[in-house]
Amino acid sequence: MKLFVDKAEWHFPDRWSMTDDEFFEFASQMDEKRIERDKHGNILIMPPVGGNTGEYEVNAAFYIKLWAMKNGGRVFGSNTAFKLPNSAVRSPDAAWISETRYALVPNDLRKKFPPICPDFVIEVRSASDALRPIQEKMEEYMENGALLGFLIDPIQQKAWIYRQNSTPELVEGFSGTLSGENVMPEFELPLSAFRGEE
Repeated sequence: MKLFVDKAEWHFPDRWSMTDDEFFEFASQMDEKRIERDKHGNILIMPPVGGNTGEYEVNAAFYIKLWAMKNGGRVFGSNTAFKLPNSAVRSPDAAWISETRYALVPNDLRKKFPPICPDFVIEVRSASDALRPIQEKMEEYMENGALLGFLIDPIQQKAWIYRQNSTPELVEGFSGTLSGENVMPEFELPLSAFRGEE
């Protein structure tokens, strides 16, 4: 098992690997830090984001919530982690799951890391994030059942639209909107909500 803390890396013996319950307890004690686990069992600890990125994440969840209030489903913010089918535990910056799919998750499992991949995810790149790891994370969501995803890069004012079994579509410039397509019909995310000083 490896432990990654803000780009530093520590190696631990395999016998120190955590069960799902142990990992949940570990993550619960890490105050405001974001904790994820990759499919190999390596633990990633990220520091809190800065003000700009925090606002962008809230904007993403806000627009999803506005749509869901009329159309249904469950909306989750950046502090929610999901256990994906490949055993990774990931925390998208904003996510939506249809009511039908979320109803299949037993209530006791919802109290920890729900074992489900969201239908729709948004990741926002912060100033300290390398781009490739976030792209790999988006690919992982698609491989594990997500239907649609947006990777928003305020630094370069670029966005990528991820769909299952498809090459990501690049959108340059933050003057337009991104569509929920057939996953979230009539959902629109204005890219101007992610434009500001980084």
